Formats: sequence, structure tokens, C-alpha cells
Amino acid sequence: MANTPRKPTDARRDAERDGAERELPGPMVVLRYARDQLAELTGMEPESVSSFERTDEGWELEIEVLELARVPDTMSLLASYEVKLDPRGELTGYRRLRRYERGRSEPRGTGRQ
Repeated sequence: MANTPRKPTDARRDAERDGAERELPGPMVVLRYARDQLAELTGMEPESVSSFERTDEGWELEIEVLELARVPDTMSLLASYEVKLDPRGELTGYRRLRRYERGRSEPRGTGRQ
């Protein structure tokens, strides 16, 4: 029984399952897709990703973006964007959550939870 031949339907089912898994990108690929798509849409370069989560609808990220460079750099204006993607990593929506100066921290109690 060790070499029991597999039925063609079993092989096809496995191939379909494996193909479906390969179609969905992993977290690192999704992160790159999100940064690239947000940069293309807004014309601003993302600096960092402050949160990253898989949801029932796909993916949700919070990305920090440099909106206005100033001298000194601690006075530059940054913004935090919520970015939503479908399971394949295609951007479905984004919105700016807040703007802040690089050198300032949020007062206690105002952060997202």
C-alpha cells in the first residue's frame, strides 16, 4: 500500500489547491505592494509601516509618509495613512489618519487602539 497510485482527481485537486495558494502573495509581498501603490497614488514616499494585519477582507496597514520636508528634519511633516488591500495585495482604499511633525510624539491617550 505504500505505493498506491493516486487518482487523477486527487492530483488535480492538489494542483488546484497549490495553485490557489501560490496566487495569494505572502505578507512581505503585500507590504511592498501597499507601499508601491500608495506612493504611486499620492506621489509621496512611504517611510515606514507602523501596523500590518490580515483581515477577513484582505490586509490592513498603517503607513507613515513624509508629506513635507523641512529643515531641521525634526520639523518635517509626516502623515499616517490607513491602507486596505484585497487578499491578492491590490489596493482597495486608503485614508489619512493624522498629520504630525517628526519631532513630536502623540499626547497620551490619542493613539489608535
